[in-house]
Amino acid sequence: MKVIFDKDNFMISSTLQNTPKNDWVLFDKIKNKVLGNNYELSLIFIGKKRMRTLNRTHREKDYTTDVLSFPLDDLGEKSQMGEVFINLDVANKKSSDFDRTPKNYLVFLFIHSLFHLKGHDHGDLMEKKEAEIRKFFGI
Repeated sequence: MKVIFDKDNFMISSTLQNTPKNDWVLFDKIKNKVLGNNYELSLIFIGKKRMRTLNRTHREKDYTTDVLSFPLDDLGEKSQMGEVFINLDVANKKSSDFDRTPKNYLVFLFIHSLFHLKGHDHGDLMEKKEAEIRKFFGI
């Protein structure tokens, strides 16, 4: 596993040969805005097989998805530790469904995953909060 970015309570790593290129400092700022500076987060880019296994094991869905997020301390909104897994192949394909470039969609997914870590489920409230963060950061 290659470490791409490592700062305070945020580490980005990849099991892929070709690691994505993005503004990781922006990701750190978004993480801190949504979850707080003390939240310990790992963002890991993984391949299709590993993503499918995680999705099947934890969600009982037998397919590869673009993103999965897992709080690690089971405290709901008060959680202080989590992991986000992203599969770039699926994310890149889905980016056009949202009229976004692959690079922009990656940030979009990251923001989405952070609100799941905060305990939000899909719905109007989550979409509103995500839109506020996207607007704040110009995403």
